[in-house]
Amino acid sequence: MERLIVLDTETTGLDVDDGHKVIEIGCVEIIDRNVTTNFFHEYINPKRLIEEKAFEVHGISNERLEDKPIFSDIIDKFMDYISDSPLIIHNAPFDVGFLRSEIGFSGQNPDNINIEREILDTLKIARKTFPGKRNSLDALCSRYSVDNTDRNLHGALLDARLLAKVYLRMTQGQTSIKGLSQSVNKSDQAIIDDVQSRSERVIRATSEETDGHLNYFKK
Repeated sequence: MERLIVLDTETTGLDVDDGHKVIEIGCVEIIDRNVTTNFFHEYINPKRLIEEKAFEVHGISNERLEDKPIFSDIIDKFMDYISDSPLIIHNAPFDVGFLRSEIGFSGQNPDNINIEREILDTLKIARKTFPGKRNSLDALCSRYSVDNTDRNLHGALLDARLLAKVYLRMTQGQTSIKGLSQSVNKSDQAIIDDVQSRSERVIRATSEETDGHLNYFKK
């Protein structure tokens, strides 16, 4: 059984080095290339103000988070959920940097989130597949025909669900993308094997077809 976790976060601002914090985590489980109903979702009280520009992106206010737990209260539940599964993240350095900071402030080893764990960055995959093109989540949803009409604002769980669909479509039928090992379903593999086993066929025109062609141009 292959288990993958698609993960997204929302934060108080863009720079973790300025003390910004995680305010929402959303995770979606994929098992054997099927999205399950086993998801993880938490809003988190950052104990600091949310920047106006960040609020414009996700629409989450400080007032909305006043009664929510702090990160250290949910860390054990979060780490138990992701277990040792590989993580799928769009622009992984951003989310991983914030999670490392939060885990460290909670008194645990920040390396638990990314050391000895495979992290699949869909932004890197997309940039390799579509160099020079826009590779935001919205752009990938459009490119892979994933319906994102409900995405008026960013949301960790909503974005994780969209990214799960995008990831499955962008890796469909692939056995290797950026070092990722992906399974090919039996029907797809049968088509691939059939195509690869075919010998080249050259179909030549008959003498009648050739004469007809030449006579056509003489006219």
